[in-house]
Amino acid sequence: MKFFFVFNGKSLKNISLILIAAFFTAWFLYIENLTQIPVFSTKDGPKAIYRGEKDLALTFNIGWGDEKAEPILDTLKKENVKAATFFLAGSWAERHPDIVNRIIKDGYEIGILGYEYKDYRDLEDVKIGQDISKAQEAFRKLNVKDIKLLRAPTGHFDERTLKIAKRYGYTVVHWSVDSKDWNNPGVPAIIKNVDKADKGDIVLLHASDAAKQTAKALPLILKNIHQNRFKLVTVSEMIANGEASSKEIR
Repeated sequence: MKFFFVFNGKSLKNISLILIAAFFTAWFLYIENLTQIPVFSTKDGPKAIYRGEKDLALTFNIGWGDEKAEPILDTLKKENVKAATFFLAGSWAERHPDIVNRIIKDGYEIGILGYEYKDYRDLEDVKIGQDISKAQEAFRKLNVKDIKLLRAPTGHFDERTLKIAKRYGYTVVHWSVDSKDWNNPGVPAIIKNVDKADKGDIVLLHASDAAKQTAKALPLILKNIHQNRFKLVTVSEMIANGEASSKEIR
């Protein structure tokens, strides 16, 4: 009997360890999955858009640099692309008014990428508001009107950001397809990443100098889009043309 109790105790201990390990593994996977949710909405509150129902939206972030934006604009013009959305940092726009004017002249949509490149999750509410307000003022001085879209500078945001953006009159826009061009993985990899896009997707690209391979990848990206017969629209057009998707913030 003594041997039986010692054996049972070890078994229970082993089972307990297995259950604990399983619990923490499941919890880790759950948390990891949450971090992969691409966009959020507050319950019965403001929403962040990450995709639509139809068509395709190319979006370009520009936070710094003066070498990559114009080649990308040249390619869009050469390929007769009539619709794209550029999210511009207010500080960058102030330094590059000529490029901002060209984006508008070429018929593309402008959204705000904040003013400075700061993670809104790390800022107090008042600082988020100040960053948005500074960007708003920068575009006002450049005579850029009727901006309704905002993208968090680092792509990271929380419920507070959604509420503050709404207070300033902006809809937060995320993305459903990440080209990962910011990581400079090589032209073939960027093209492959964008090839995953389907109707309703919002594609993230960059026209900042840090994205050194985007301009080379863009012609083939556009070729594939045309072959797939996707219609390119601005984010605002996508929102207006049908229901846009969001997910509840946790």
